[in-house]
Amino acid sequence: MLILGIDTSGKSGGVTLAEGDDAGFRAIASAPIAGGTFSAQLVPTVAEMLQKHGFGARDLGGFAVASGPGSFTGLRIGLSAIKGLAEVLHKPIVTVSMLEALASLSQKSGPVTAALDAGRSEVFVGLYSIDRERQSITCIEEALRTQAEFLQHLQSSPHPQAITSDESVARILSATGAGIELVSRPGSEQIARLGLRKLLRGETVSAEALDANYLRRSDAEIFSKGAR
Repeated sequence: MLILGIDTSGKSGGVTLAEGDDAGFRAIASAPIAGGTFSAQLVPTVAEMLQKHGFGARDLGGFAVASGPGSFTGLRIGLSAIKGLAEVLHKPIVTVSMLEALASLSQKSGPVTAALDAGRSEVFVGLYSIDRERQSITCIEEALRTQAEFLQHLQSSPHPQAITSDESVARILSATGAGIELVSRPGSEQIARLGLRKLLRGETVSAEALDANYLRRSDAEIFSKGAR
């Protein structure tokens, strides 16, 4: 199956063209997209990548897209592009949480806590159960927590351990004695890798139901008249 993975959740993003099946995964090509250019560069980057490697849009078996949490503007652009392509090509879509992608990079099996800096002294937190033998990741909870709530959660855990790609979160954790896995932020290749597994399992979402996983409201929603 040929799959396209897209990540526009961060300050920069990317696109990965990959193929695979139950036996394995292979990234064919990846291309970065600079922050602030998602709207102008995303679709042309996809078109150029497909053409360069001898594929047409209809050769794609499906799309995998990072659903958040992350940049409100970036996520809207990425999801809108995938929604449009999927509707025109009649191809399936799967979503991958950035917290899920981060947890998948952990070397641990069993319970894993993934954490991303959310700004405003808050942390995006995802609790997952990882089965390395079956290559499965089960989401237990994703939430927005204050730093104090996040630390309290870890300190109450019998085996405090967290994985993060943010040095700011790692610094917070270093003072608690909790185990830390500091890794590079997952990108479009990891989105494609996890997305392929979901496509093969039939864990798809319709274009109409496709939505971002912000975990918190935008400033416009928070400060709009009548917001609670």
